[in-house]
Amino acid sequence: MKTISLGYSPCPNDTFIFYALVHRKIKGDMDFSEILKDVETLNRMALKKELDVTKVSFHAFGHLRDDYCLLSSGSALGRGCGPLIVAREQIPVSELADKTVAIPGELTTAYLLLQLFDPGIKKIIIMPFDRIMNSVSLGTVDAGLIIHEGRFTYPAYGLVQLVDLGEWWEEETGLPVPLGGILARRDLGRAAVKEIDRMLRKSIEYAFENPTLAREYVKRYARELDDAVIDQHISTYVNDFTLEIGDGIAAVERLLKTAEELHLIPASEKPVFIE
Repeated sequence: MKTISLGYSPCPNDTFIFYALVHRKIKGDMDFSEILKDVETLNRMALKKELDVTKVSFHAFGHLRDDYCLLSSGSALGRGCGPLIVAREQIPVSELADKTVAIPGELTTAYLLLQLFDPGIKKIIIMPFDRIMNSVSLGTVDAGLIIHEGRFTYPAYGLVQLVDLGEWWEEETGLPVPLGGILARRDLGRAAVKEIDRMLRKSIEYAFENPTLAREYVKRYARELDDAVIDQHISTYVNDFTLEIGDGIAAVERLLKTAEELHLIPASEKPVFIE
């Protein structure tokens, strides 16, 4: 049985959907060796083609299309789930270009959305996403671009929301905000990619049908251990698009096309999915 290297983040939405797959609850032609890293690390590993299958930001996918294809299952996109810009106090949006803004990585979709929202914001400081809120609270930076469970916990740090970039994207395009997806190396071949996609879909179906069984695994890696936060995280980022991206692919294509036109990602002739 072929072993596939599989990268995903320790965030509850990822551990939830991959639980059944890596715990061999799903029958298939492959075994999986999991590697849990934050999404920006996974983005960088994929650039080096170090992983067979991996979660990445859709921003990173724009740089990876020649070597990786998107799976139809496993994506994180939707409405009301985008990254936020937060600060200690209200700052006029027009002044953000003069402020230092902490971001969770140059290849994150959050940073791409920030660039689309205001190309003038150049004073960025890159740091791990789980350090951003504390850094803003301490005044190390003027504002922070937060993702994942930060969406639910920033008030506890005494912070206020300046901009919801997901809401902005939805108003601008009418489309759900595309955050990240699961990629497979094209050189695995069509048959293998399709089998991986099938097994992942089964893993997500298992998670939906048995939501409590993965709880211990999810909590083992979650940075926020509060059950309510974990449940909110999963319900926000795991939805029908995760099971099957369907017409949500229009949002991904719109994001990539816009980034291409602004020369923020390289052009590619490769199809999004494997043919």
